[in-house]
Amino acid sequence: MHDMIVSLLDLPPLDPLMDDLSRQKIVIRRAYPFEASRVRSFVEENFGEGWADEIGVGFANKPCSVYVAVDKSQEEATIVGFAAYECTCRDFFGPEGVAESHRGRGIGKALLIACLRGLREMGYTYGIIGGVGPTEFYEKACGAAVIEGSSPGMYRDMLR
Repeated sequence: MHDMIVSLLDLPPLDPLMDDLSRQKIVIRRAYPFEASRVRSFVEENFGEGWADEIGVGFANKPCSVYVAVDKSQEEATIVGFAAYECTCRDFFGPEGVAESHRGRGIGKALLIACLRGLREMGYTYGIIGGVGPTEFYEKACGAAVIEGSSPGMYRDMLR
């Protein structure tokens, strides 16, 4: 799994993505600290303990560097996706995940762009997307490029 680099200067606009999701009753927003347990449970159940551990750092950041996708189409709103930045390493985007039932609706792209804008607001010009699986998604969504020689990158000493 390679890392990717993305310019934060010319990111795609977020508003059209948010408008489209709003019509689907999906809201993308920064997570609140009092939701940390619920978000962590969603991440752990759907994507594993490692990613749940990573986002813990994002909840400690001020402002919180974890975004959630919330489906408000039912009586009780539910978390259907998440993304984080500045968790495992400075200037890193990730992890990110969308529930299988909600994939293909633009949620992942909106979460990505929201987080990349968060990195830009912190003053970064370029962002790193760490340990990427689906490179095509990031190439298309934000123009990211694979960093040659970056695998396994910062994850080389990861406990298994």
